Amino acid sequence: MSRFIRRRGWVSGLFVLLALLFVVTKLIQPGYGSGDFASLTRAVLPYAFAVAAQTVVVIAGGIDLSVAAMMALTSVTAATMMNGASPEYALFVVPFVLALGFCLGAINGILIIVTRVPDIVVTLATLFVLQGAALLVLGAPGGSAADWLKAMVVGTVPVPGLPETVTAWFPKALLLLLVCLGIVWIPLRRSKLGLSLYAIGSSELAAFRSGVAVARTRIIAYGLSGLFAAMGGLALTMSTGIGAPIPGPYLLASVAAVVLGGVTLGGGRGGLVGPIVAVFILRLVRTDLTLMAVDPNVTTIIEGVIMVVVVMLGAFVAMKGRSS
Repeated sequence: MSRFIRRRGWVSGLFVLLALLFVVTKLIQPGYGSGDFASLTRAVLPYAFAVAAQTVVVIAGGIDLSVAAMMALTSVTAATMMNGASPEYALFVVPFVLALGFCLGAINGILIIVTRVPDIVVTLATLFVLQGAALLVLGAPGGSAADWLKAMVVGTVPVPGLPETVTAWFPKALLLLLVCLGIVWIPLRRSKLGLSLYAIGSSELAAFRSGVAVARTRIIAYGLSGLFAAMGGLALTMSTGIGAPIPGPYLLASVAAVVLGGVTLGGGRGGLVGPIVAVFILRLVRTDLTLMAVDPNVTTIIEGVIMVVVVMLGAFVAMKGRSS
C-alpha cells in the first residue's frame, strides 16, 4: 500500500481532497445525500468525457482546442437524428455519432501532420468550423433523445444483496462513465499504442528513432480525442434530452482538470484517473459556492480564476521541465 501511495501520490492526494470537499459540502448542507450526489455525477458526465478527450492528446504532447465544439456538433447530430425516430433507431445513431467523432478528431491529426502547422492553430481553426457546422445542423437547442438513452443516466444501479441505502450512492451516470472510459482506456494504456502515445509525448525524436510511427500515433491520439468528445456530446443529449449547438465551458475546464490531475502539459506523463477526480473536485467547488448562496456571477469568476491559475501553474511546470 505504501508503495502504491508513493507511486500514485498526486492522485491519492486528489482523492483525499475530494473526500474533504464532500465533508465540507455536508457541513454546508447537512441534508446533502445520494440524490444530490447523483445530480453532481450527471453534471460531471460531459465534463469528464471532455477531460478524457483532452488527456489523450496532452499525453501525446499536443492540445485540442476543438473539444467543446466537437461535443456540440455530435450532440446536435445525435439529437437531430433521433428526433421523432423510433427507440430502436438510436441503436444506429450512437455508433454513427461515435464514429463521426473519431473521424473528426483524426482529421485534426491529419491536418497537423500534413501541414506541419502547430496543433493549437489547427484545432483553433477547426473549433470555428465545427461550431459553425453545429449551428447549421441545429440553429437552436432542440431535437430529442431516445427514452432508453435518457434512462441510462437517471437513477441508481440496483445491486442484488446490497441495501438500497448503499446502492443509492452508485448512480447510473457514474457506472456509464466508468464503463465507457474503461473500455477504451484500460486496453489502450496496456497496449503498444498506449506506450507510443507516452513516447511521442516525452520526446518525439527519441520515439521516432526507437521505431515508433509518430505520424500514425498522433493521428490516432486525435481520433481517440474525437471519440471521447463524441461520448461527451452524447452525454449532453442524454442528460438534457435535447441537442446543444453552442459549445459549453468544456475547453478551459478540460485543460484545468488535466493539469490538476497530474498530466504534464508537455506530454509523456500522467494518466486518466487523476483528471477525472480533478473534474469532480472542480464541479464540487462550484456546488459548494452555490450552496453558500454566492452570487452566480461571482461563482463564475471564482471558478474561472481557479482554472486559469491551475493552467498557468501547469504551463510553468512544463516550461521548467523542458529547461531542465
